[in-house]
Amino acid sequence: MERTPFPHDLIRTQTAWAETYAALARAGTGSTTALRRRLLQLSVRLWWHPYWDTPSVGPADRVALRELVHTDRGKRVRAAWPRA
Repeated sequence: MERTPFPHDLIRTQTAWAETYAALARAGTGSTTALRRRLLQLSVRLWWHPYWDTPSVGPADRVALRELVHTDRGKRVRAAWPRA
């Protein structure tokens, strides 16, 4: 297994965010309030995580985290993203 510089709780939060986003995309026009609230809550946790205060961490690391989670989740994520 590949080692990552990201804390496990940050990876779990990003994974939960991606899963919630995918669920919201699939939800259609029904009641999406709970999913939108969950997405907002996870967004706040991601943005204000203490890891981002590390001096050597920059904006590219946020992208790297999203890519890591996207790659690890593989086909499940790609299948869930909204179609153009």
